[in-house]
Amino acid sequence: MNDDFTEKDWQRLLRHLGEDPERQGLRDTPARVEKAWRHWTSGYGKDPAEILKVFEDGAEKYNELIVVRGIPVYSHCEHHLAPFFGTATVGYTPNGRIVGLSKLTRLVDCFAKRLQVQERLTIQVAEALMEHVQPLSVGVVIHCRHMCMESRGIQTPGEETVTSALLGEMRTNLGLRTEFLSLAREKP
Repeated sequence: MNDDFTEKDWQRLLRHLGEDPERQGLRDTPARVEKAWRHWTSGYGKDPAEILKVFEDGAEKYNELIVVRGIPVYSHCEHHLAPFFGTATVGYTPNGRIVGLSKLTRLVDCFAKRLQVQERLTIQVAEALMEHVQPLSVGVVIHCRHMCMESRGIQTPGEETVTSALLGEMRTNLGLRTEFLSLAREKP
């Protein structure tokens, strides 16, 4: 987060909303909000290439899907700064190189902790995995609820948006695509 935005700016926002930033319950709010937004936007300081360090050993003979499901997604939409949240499934078919399983969760988190739209988040995760690990195929499916739809606007609680990105052999190999999408649909 830009260091030019300070606690005084958050105090000004509270005043703009009609609140008194000196009120007992709000005195520490600007500092807490500053800290929270630094965390919620910490993905800008993360490099996908650093996250996706690969192992050359152990995968030379493994050529089946590797899938991690139920990866938590917490992000904020760039249109309203409202939260959206859900889960991601990320899978790939290695081409002699694998990454630690936690790296897939870290990759999702890297892009989720930026102002986002779910569609871009989905393709960013897929493209970064394809670029830095160079697998035969990549699949990403993200399910999220969006507070900009649930708490304002159309106000429809519980609706879920589903996005997917399929790259490499996942696009052309019907069996592989079907297997991945089937695994992505199953509840952990």
